[in-house]
Amino acid sequence: MLLQTTPNTLIDLSRKTDGSQDRAEFARHVAEGLSQSPKILSSRYFYDAKGSRLFQQIMALPEYYLTRAEYSLLQRHRSAMVSAFAANGFFHLVDLGAGDAMKTKLLLSELVEQEKPFDYVPMDISGSVMQELSKDLQQSQPDLHVQAVVAEYILGLEWLEQHLTERKVVLFLGSNIGNFEREEGLEFISQIRRHLQPGDLFLLGVDLAKDPATILAAYNDASGVTAAFNLNLLERINRELGGNFDLEAFKHFALYDPQQGVMKSFLVSQREQEVYLEATQERYTFAAWEAIHTESSHKYTLPQATEMGRSAGFEFVTSYLDEKGNFADMLFKAV
Repeated sequence: MLLQTTPNTLIDLSRKTDGSQDRAEFARHVAEGLSQSPKILSSRYFYDAKGSRLFQQIMALPEYYLTRAEYSLLQRHRSAMVSAFAANGFFHLVDLGAGDAMKTKLLLSELVEQEKPFDYVPMDISGSVMQELSKDLQQSQPDLHVQAVVAEYILGLEWLEQHLTERKVVLFLGSNIGNFEREEGLEFISQIRRHLQPGDLFLLGVDLAKDPATILAAYNDASGVTAAFNLNLLERINRELGGNFDLEAFKHFALYDPQQGVMKSFLVSQREQEVYLEATQERYTFAAWEAIHTESSHKYTLPQATEMGRSAGFEFVTSYLDEKGNFADMLFKAV
């Protein structure tokens, strides 16, 4: 049986009870990004309600291999993963950026089936998502102790370090590390390490370098869903910040650099134009064919990812790969 069966709890460390982004912070980030040369907008703002629905569609596209690959490897290796996690008794399973925990549920079911002693600590910035996940797990896994945390990563990790003293296994799945620039990714993993104790485990999802055509198609699908997802960022700015972006005057453009191992997405202005934001009371000019960089997605080789973990203060344990070798979940131990 599980070690803990207390009722589910939710700890909200966000500044707003619904976990929504602060409008002033959103406006500041947009103003800073559009004032730069070259222009940039943060991919963190992709995921409003419409953006989240579009991303769900993207994950189901035939070109978008990432979600299927990681789900497949978790199905394939879940028993070995669970054995590694639970080798030293009770642990907190901490799920950074848990979302709906679609993939993590494979591990939860395996842990429950093997009667391993653990509790589940999903973490996400969205309070509504954490409430839904807690409710769902209460119905599907009524004996599982769930302590959901609404917070951005680092604030949440600080809370975990202060309040959860037992051994931890931290998940960072879905190739989310790829959305950080290389140096930022190393610093983020180093911050995770600083909030763990020696012997704690860290499972990192990594999209691996592969045929450039395969990668490019995943971020530039034939049906145009990814383009709509990218353009929705401008639509969100219009709606929430009083912008007057003409969406038809911008187009989605994606490219993959196989030497740097980075996939980049842009919104390109198709004509000279000016955009006004009510929230900042400023105008931002665009030259014809000027681009806004909206997302980077870094791809890693296994040696590169191993070295990143080592540099952050972890010891490499093992890699779990899908059948095609497209994706890896890499297990590290804090030293």
